[in-house]
Amino acid sequence: MAEVALPYRYDPQPPSPQQQPPRPGLNIDWSQVNLDEIQLPPGEDFGIKSEDEEEEEEIVESESGFGSIIVVDNLPVVEPAKYEKLENVVRKIFGQMGIIRTLFMPKDKATGKTAGFAFIEYSSPQVCKMWWSFSIVSQSTLQEAHTAREQADGYKLDKSHVFMVRMFDDIDKYMKVPEQWVAPEIKSYVPGENLLEWLMDEKGRDQFVIRFGTETEVCWNDARLLKAETAYHRSFWTESFVQWSPLGTYLATIHRQGAVIWGGCTNFSRITRFIHQQVRLIDFSPSEKFLVTYSSHEPSNPRETQKVVLNVFDVRSGKSHREFKGSADEFATGGTGGVAGVSWPVFRWSGGRDDKYFARIGKHCISVYETETMGLLDKKSLKVDNVIDFSWSPTDSILALFVPEGNGGNQPARVSLVQIPGREELRQKNLFSVSDCKMYWQSNGDYLAVKVDRYTKTKKSTYTGFELFRIKERDIPIEVLELENKNDKIIAFAWEPKGHRFAIIHGDGPRPDVTFYSMKSPNNVDRVTKLATLKGKQANALYWSPAGRFIVLAGLKAYNGQLEFYNVDDLETMATAEHFMATDVDWDPAGRYVATSVTSVHQMENGFIIWSFHGKLIYKVSRDRFFQFLWRPRPPSLLSSEEEAEIFRNLKQYSKRYDQEDIESSRFHSTQELEQRRKLIEEWNGWLSSWKQMHEADKPYRQELRDGEPSDDEQEYEDEEVEIEEVIDVEEIKEEDLEA
Repeated sequence: MAEVALPYRYDPQPPSPQQQPPRPGLNIDWSQVNLDEIQLPPGEDFGIKSEDEEEEEEIVESESGFGSIIVVDNLPVVEPAKYEKLENVVRKIFGQMGIIRTLFMPKDKATGKTAGFAFIEYSSPQVCKMWWSFSIVSQSTLQEAHTAREQADGYKLDKSHVFMVRMFDDIDKYMKVPEQWVAPEIKSYVPGENLLEWLMDEKGRDQFVIRFGTETEVCWNDARLLKAETAYHRSFWTESFVQWSPLGTYLATIHRQGAVIWGGCTNFSRITRFIHQQVRLIDFSPSEKFLVTYSSHEPSNPRETQKVVLNVFDVRSGKSHREFKGSADEFATGGTGGVAGVSWPVFRWSGGRDDKYFARIGKHCISVYETETMGLLDKKSLKVDNVIDFSWSPTDSILALFVPEGNGGNQPARVSLVQIPGREELRQKNLFSVSDCKMYWQSNGDYLAVKVDRYTKTKKSTYTGFELFRIKERDIPIEVLELENKNDKIIAFAWEPKGHRFAIIHGDGPRPDVTFYSMKSPNNVDRVTKLATLKGKQANALYWSPAGRFIVLAGLKAYNGQLEFYNVDDLETMATAEHFMATDVDWDPAGRYVATSVTSVHQMENGFIIWSFHGKLIYKVSRDRFFQFLWRPRPPSLLSSEEEAEIFRNLKQYSKRYDQEDIESSRFHSTQELEQRRKLIEEWNGWLSSWKQMHEADKPYRQELRDGEPSDDEQEYEDEEVEIEEVIDVEEIKEEDLEA
């Protein structure tokens, strides 16, 4: 425990220099202090309550002050000669959860043997800063002690010794256990929040969340009423960002103490909280069973590297299944995103909805973990020399690995497909003169496109081609696709969801081309076929509808928000539009509407626009300091492909009900419009009547100004024509000029 005493409590709003009372020993000239450069201490919230403040206080401010101490029972009873060996074993096990400050194993005074239990106190290098003088344990120290209790309790040292770990502060609780058993009080059943209520909306609307300023709103997309209907609103709900889970069941918020997930439709209630101090990033597993949290901590010693902490939590219980610690360099290999040099997501989840495996890339290896045990698959990593990138199939436990050229170019680069858990290599393709490689999976896992940038013979430039893997076919055949102009730069690539087509933006000029391809030829032969090329488009991003068929060709950043809505089935443009300075384009889960937004990257035009799938503007919402727009994902349909096809064939039968709703909605809009017009006419007539009354009241005053002449009536005026002559110019003409 550390005791910190300061001369006075910090005031977040200090008085002016004239009002500042003298403080002995400080000698501060407040007129020279730049308040904007003052870094406030961690934990100062300016009176704004965090969502987890109550729980934080329960953990941090323990009554006895022994929150960093755990008691480990069921240790082996050993002779004095083996005391040091046992101590080293205990330190090795519990040192993985944090820095051990004190380890004490009591001995029997008569025999000298250990007593079979130990006390362990954790100590954190971080200093706990408080603004008034009293003893308190650092939050990170408490976290280490709680982690040790959760992970080491039940640890099997051998057949006869299974650890039982308890917090030292719990001793009083166990001492108060009554001698006689008392039946617990049976509480009445209280139904919980219906986490799928939003899917049962009678109008079939989708929800989205927006974040602007300090506000967060969950809204219904009510396109029929041409507006966003607010379902839930909250101020200061998160301290950095919000994130939906992959199936839309939960909404996650981020706080200093960790992450929290919420569920509901119009009244979001807290479901689970995950304790992870200073969490910065989170990632859900595909079926929402697990949550990975990430934090990084600057070292106290400049010679040390930045520390990274990752936790894998169970979503339902909030329990941490496993913690990963290390330097930032250990988690920087592979991937394209992330913070502070760390690849994100660090862990990538296997395809499908089982959440059976997750993996991370390491030095010369891929470490695959089983979620059942949270341990390495077969207790060893997959050895792959020089591997720099990998990705899972979206539907199967298949790894795609990329290994660059090695041995000075004598060893070719390669892409390999490996089946998990058997580690069987299904297919391998060697690649030569490779400068870069990126892999793109089709959403059903049917195809894998590998974009390969190759050096020319002179090594002064590169050209791009594609290796197309047909994953579900026998022996996984591979096709090579090269553009007509090999020197074209590839700007964007995207697969059609659940389909067999893909689109490429390519070119070097300000107006690149867009080409569509199909993995099926017209004769139903499995061969890649070019469908069409659109010349000179202002586009640098591709956004397919989740249902396929339609695509938005978007020109973001330098193109200032140019949009083209294209029908790939008919190969025709449905509409063109513009959302000036747009930064993001997002389809709703059903593929009915498109949202374009301008975030706070730009200082102006912040907000979003909702469009129909064929490019009609539905409504626009402006918000200052606009940060996020996220559609709420929908879970996969419970219908089989055959049942969906049957509905599509009988669509007219089902559409009668919705046609009637559309008619009623149209009538409602017509009634609204007529009502609005009636109100405008009434306002105009009211203004006109008041103006006439005022005009009539001022009539005597106007007559007085005209010397008693009444002139309001036009008939009282007389028309008089007045001719005015004006000399414009005078010029002297000589006699000889007249004769000429």
